[in-house]
Amino acid sequence: MNPADIITLLDSSLRLSIPLLAACLAGLWSEKSGVVDIGLEGKMLVAAFAAAAAAYAFDSAWIGLVAGIGASVAFALIHGFAAISQRGNQIVSGVAINMLAAGLTAIVGNAWYGQGGRTPPLEGAQRFGDFFLGHSALVYLALLAVPVTWFVLARTRFGLRLRAVGENPAAVDTAGISVTGLRYTAVIIGGVLCGLGGTYLAVSQSAGFLPNMTAGKGFIALAALIFAKWRAWPALGTCFLFGMLDAISIRLQGISLPGIGEVPVQAIQALPYLMTVILLAGVIGTAIPPRASGVPYVKER
Repeated sequence: MNPADIITLLDSSLRLSIPLLAACLAGLWSEKSGVVDIGLEGKMLVAAFAAAAAAYAFDSAWIGLVAGIGASVAFALIHGFAAISQRGNQIVSGVAINMLAAGLTAIVGNAWYGQGGRTPPLEGAQRFGDFFLGHSALVYLALLAVPVTWFVLARTRFGLRLRAVGENPAAVDTAGISVTGLRYTAVIIGGVLCGLGGTYLAVSQSAGFLPNMTAGKGFIALAALIFAKWRAWPALGTCFLFGMLDAISIRLQGISLPGIGEVPVQAIQALPYLMTVILLAGVIGTAIPPRASGVPYVKER
């Protein structure tokens, strides 16, 4: 492999890692506050549809971004209402979000456009073009979210309180700080980041929405979050690793191995998911999530 091929591979890895990074940071914010977010996949999917539909209707990629973030935040608030206000099972709520998003986007897309759930192709101002070094502005927004997330969670009073909510919500409540308010704030921030990732998928990386176009990226992002042990900078490296695996799987399609012959496309496409299982198998026993994650806080009367 010559230097040009290496540069191309790294460039593709960065492009493919951006949706994973946005969803991974969304899960980080949510779980630091004590709310497990299995619905990353659904929020990215509904954001992708809303962004593509709005960009097509208003002929503006930026309006598509606003619509994508708005749709994702709306679904995040649904999850927040079920998991925080109603103290429901966070896993069940997240799975319901994923199922609702998959069905709703396909039905509404087919009803509006009659193309099997797809939106019409996006062109010109309807898509995010190159901003710097061949990448769109959304790439740099997602990368900027990494140091911002690290700084806010590690160096600010708000971040300290948010982490305290995830570790010991009763102590935070005793100090007179709203546990519910902090958790809703974290869930909304997660919705914004999922909206960014979903919009990137449909309006930057692709030229429109396709049914189930997230293809499990929300779950891979959760795996990356566990592998990174709920830290922002390691999350960046882990998501880039998964993006590289995806880029390698694309380049390997149709390759012929000595003694085996041409490898089936399905086997190559399964490489990122296989590596997800392998990587998790090495860290699942040592990765320790925030103690309050998944445990609804019930204020004693």
